[in-house]
Amino acid sequence: MTAQEIGVFVFILIAGTLGTDIWRWLGVFGGKQLSEESEALIWVRSVATALVAGVIASQVLYPGGVLAGTPMILRIGAAAAGFAVFLLLKKNMVAGIAVALAVLAVGLHFLGI
Repeated sequence: MTAQEIGVFVFILIAGTLGTDIWRWLGVFGGKQLSEESEALIWVRSVATALVAGVIASQVLYPGGVLAGTPMILRIGAAAAGFAVFLLLKKNMVAGIAVALAVLAVGLHFLGI
């Protein structure tokens, strides 16, 4: 590796660290003063939840890669089954994801995909 190539990697490391880690540390130190019931924290939690819901909806409705070859009804059914189990088991995320993956896998097996 040349010195210029190493310099590029060092720049990426520093820029990536400054762009993300500063905010993480500010969150760690600033979060101690916030109440879990504060309006600011409720807003942040709501925005984060909306972003996750948007990504999930995007992956279910407009998937890429291998998932694009699966029927939409199967993707929606797997997501709905996973969400139902998540709620039934008192918001157990691991169980919800496992059920969604199982429904998708079994559906793909029976469809021969």
